[in-house]
Parts: sequence; C-alpha cells; structure tokens
Amino acid sequence: MEITILKKDEQNIQYILEGVDVAFANALRRTMLTRLPAMAIDEVLVLENTSVMYDEMLAHRMGLVPITTVLEDYNLPDECDCEGKGCSLCQCTLTLEKEAGDDEMLIYARDLTSQDPKVVPASGDIPLVKLAPHQRVIIEAYARLGRGVENAKFQPVATVAYKYVPLVTVDKSKCNQCGDCVEVCPKKILRLDGDKIATQNTLDCTLCEACVDECEPGAITIDSKSDSFLFKVESTGALPPEEIVVKSAALLKERVQVALDFANSL
Repeated sequence: MEITILKKDEQNIQYILEGVDVAFANALRRTMLTRLPAMAIDEVLVLENTSVMYDEMLAHRMGLVPITTVLEDYNLPDECDCEGKGCSLCQCTLTLEKEAGDDEMLIYARDLTSQDPKVVPASGDIPLVKLAPHQRVIIEAYARLGRGVENAKFQPVATVAYKYVPLVTVDKSKCNQCGDCVEVCPKKILRLDGDKIATQNTLDCTLCEACVDECEPGAITIDSKSDSFLFKVESTGALPPEEIVVKSAALLKERVQVALDFANSL
C-alpha cells in the first residue's frame, strides 16, 4: 500500500491510495466516518434560558458544534474507570453565561468557556442563539468522546469520498483533431495543443465519457486503475485531516488483526 499526498491544508487533504482493492478503500472511508472518535457536546444543563429558543433546540445546536479533539488526553466513556459516570478523564466541561443589555445580542460558539484550552469549538463563528434585550442564558455543557456509529455529531469528517484514479488515453491515429471533445469535457481535461489533442489534470476527470461519445469510436478511451483511489477528506475541525487518515488506518489495521486472531482461534 502506498499513499501520495496531492494537496493538504488545515481542513482538507487529497491523496492517492495505491495497491489496495475497493473493499479496503471503502473500509477506510467507513472507519473515518463511524469508528474514529471525536469530541462533541453530549449533555447540556440549562440553568437559565429566557430567550425565545427552546432548551432542547439550543442543546441540539450546541451538540452539533465541532469540538477540537486531543485523543490522547481523554478516554472513551465505556473505557474509563468511572464506568461512564463522567470524570475529568472522559469529559470536559464548557460553560456559557451571557446576558443582553439594552440591545440584541447574538451568542456565538466562541462564547463557550472550556475548562480545557485544548477542547474548544473548532469554529467560533457558529451562531447559537439571539438574545433580545435583557434576556439571559446560563448553561453548563459536557463534551465527551464518541464515535460516528453512535451519533453523527461525533464524526470528525464533514465529507470523505473516493473514486478510481482515471486514465485518459487519446489514440492519435483515430483522432482527427476536430476539437469537439475539448468543448464537451465539463472538467477541461482535454486541450488542443497545436495539431494534436493533449490531456491535462486527468485526476479531475469524473469518468462521464462525454468526450468518448463525441469522438470517433476508439479515438478517446476512458479507463481507471483498479487498485488506485483518489481520496478527498474534509475535516470538521475536530481533528487535523492528516491525523484522521493516519489514525483511521491504524484503527482499521487493529480491527483486522482482532478479526484474524478470532478466526485463527476457531
């Protein structure tokens, strides 16, 4: 197995995974979505709320705020010595206490105060509730680790998708260089280079085969590598995208080993 990183920033990573089959690629995708833990607000104690928003709705909105996660610092509740009762090793407390003055006030995720500076909203610009003059909210919330299989709010990825690595081939002996394929291609994969058709940015190809239908039979061939996949991973901000990939691969390897050990024991 070989991984080649193409693009990476704070929220996204794009890479090519080679030397695996589609079953492994999909297992890795599902691991990122459902098995890799991330922090999220799971319990909300509303001490006072005089806004027009119902307590349940406000608690739901807070639960969907992505929370930055340090996996090494916290235990999963079902693996903690407190047996899921809640302690400093498996949960983090965030508080919110705001009161509007004579003007309206919009409360944002950045207004949450965390007992752990490493566990904070991934984006402080997420609006939570608008307070009318002299309205007030006092809230105590508890964030914990969870998995996407339990609730979507624990997913560390906003999107994770893959596709086969496309192969675009132009047969010069059958191509008459009319340029129709260049015009019909939605991703501009083909270009007219002098008196011949050339390819560019082939990884952007969606395998729609519009160029194949437009040209003479056999002039352009669209194929894909059966053991290579182009992955695009977008983080919610809970974890860095490269950490999502590395830890998901390690988690998948661990789960496969457990399955093999069980099979060998039969």
